[in-house]
Amino acid sequence: MVRVAQALVAACAFAVPGAHAETRAWLDRGSVTQGEAVTLNIETDQRGVAPDYTPLQDDFSLGPPYRSAAWGQDRTLFGVALTPRRAGRLQVPALQVGAERTAPLALDASMAQAPVARGDVFLESRVDDPSPYVQQSVGLTLRLYYATPLLSGELTQDPPAGTALQRVGDDVQSSRQIGGRRYQVVERRYLLVPERSGPLALPPARFRGQGAGGFFDDLFGNGRNLSAESPAQTLQVRAQPDAAPQPWLPLRELRLRYLAAPDGARTGEAVEIAVEAVAQGATSAQFPEIPVPQVEGAQVFAERAETTERFVDGGPQLTAVRRFSVVPLRPGPLRVAGPRMDWWDTTAGQARVATLPDLQLDVAVGADAGAAAPAAGQAAAPAGVAVPVDAAGADAVPMARPAWLWLALVFAALWLATLAWMLWSRRRATHQGAARHHAPASSSTITTRPTLPDLRRALDTGGFDEAVRMLQHMASPPASGLDEVIGRLDDPAQRESLDAMRRALWAGEGEPARARAALRSAFREGPRWKMSAPDAIAPLPPLYPPR
Repeated sequence: MVRVAQALVAACAFAVPGAHAETRAWLDRGSVTQGEAVTLNIETDQRGVAPDYTPLQDDFSLGPPYRSAAWGQDRTLFGVALTPRRAGRLQVPALQVGAERTAPLALDASMAQAPVARGDVFLESRVDDPSPYVQQSVGLTLRLYYATPLLSGELTQDPPAGTALQRVGDDVQSSRQIGGRRYQVVERRYLLVPERSGPLALPPARFRGQGAGGFFDDLFGNGRNLSAESPAQTLQVRAQPDAAPQPWLPLRELRLRYLAAPDGARTGEAVEIAVEAVAQGATSAQFPEIPVPQVEGAQVFAERAETTERFVDGGPQLTAVRRFSVVPLRPGPLRVAGPRMDWWDTTAGQARVATLPDLQLDVAVGADAGAAAPAAGQAAAPAGVAVPVDAAGADAVPMARPAWLWLALVFAALWLATLAWMLWSRRRATHQGAARHHAPASSSTITTRPTLPDLRRALDTGGFDEAVRMLQHMASPPASGLDEVIGRLDDPAQRESLDAMRRALWAGEGEPARARAALRSAFREGPRWKMSAPDAIAPLPPLYPPR
């Protein structure tokens, strides 16, 4: 258990961002008007694959697909703009992506009134909440409509006074039929965070550009100057309520769930608990950490939260996943308190609490556990000595030896040891010169070789560097570094797991959590070393030995 406590600092080496991401899909909003585009996003951790968009063509017109390789260290984000062909409740079917399939999604396409066409080019802006609270994240969406080809153009949105304005994501392009005329649509999104209460004037967005002209304009290289402005808006920012919970967390919705919730554990071995929080209306900078559970009878190692930000239904949505490694210290039932987060419901205007139920773990004795600790209030007896108990159940203490007798024995042993050391030092000084050239040179320090339980504890709760050092000392003779450890291992899975963990931590290639799980599995039964090579045959003596 002492080693488990010492692993608290080394456990931080595994806290590297990057959650395991299966192939999944989502829409940037759940409802649109007929003819309005919605973005389908697909995220996968598979390499060298692309979604098959063919099943979408029955109910949707597809825009040009795009691919983003900078979404994560080993994740890829695909996207495509979908324009519903009809009104009603539509289903985005499951799509094949490599060896996996996405889940089907639902989309409501209504017959809402389309914007009124205002010439060859016009702008509209929309906020997801016209009366937000202070420090609430507000989604701002700009749409540029143009019915003539553009040669150049610039779309700008000035930030209001007393707010923070940030652009989110890339522009989304689609087309729409308005008033019997086909318009191309460019959608741009922003994040607006008010910093004080009261009226907030949102400046109009502006477009300035050049469109293709007539025959003579094209012949002489002249274009048409185009400009447009969105209608001005005023937001009414509400102050933070007096009864609001702290820290102040204004959201439209907050959901918690367990991604990993074990029901059993073993003493001295780590089990993982993963909690996911989905916050509608927040960014990672505003969202507090998911609280670390306080568990009596166990140690808890918390990793940093892994966050993903999206733009859904016209506003920001944050998904945060935090993982905890729980190491039980004693067998029996173990209660892990469920997380609790206070937040403010901006739609209902009241305080709410998001909670998860407690976890009850049945802890068994670990395979590496030593002898059971003595019961509380009972002294540990030396091996082979029975402690008698009388019929009434009272503890019977054996007769102790007098204290002076023990002190005399200790002083006698110290005197003998001192005398032996003096005789040995005198003899060593006499023969030191003669024996020096016969003594073998050695610079290595003799240390206790780590055992398999030590290696398991390092793989469960320690850092990667600690596990590598143990493997170095478990080799015979000890290895000088990680490369030598990999070269002397006979099991390909063990060599690959060490190399994968090194790439995940130091080169940003792969998921550290997945690499750690593979490392645990590969070394669960201990390292498998190659057989020692036979001694090399001594070379032939020189043909002409020196005289």
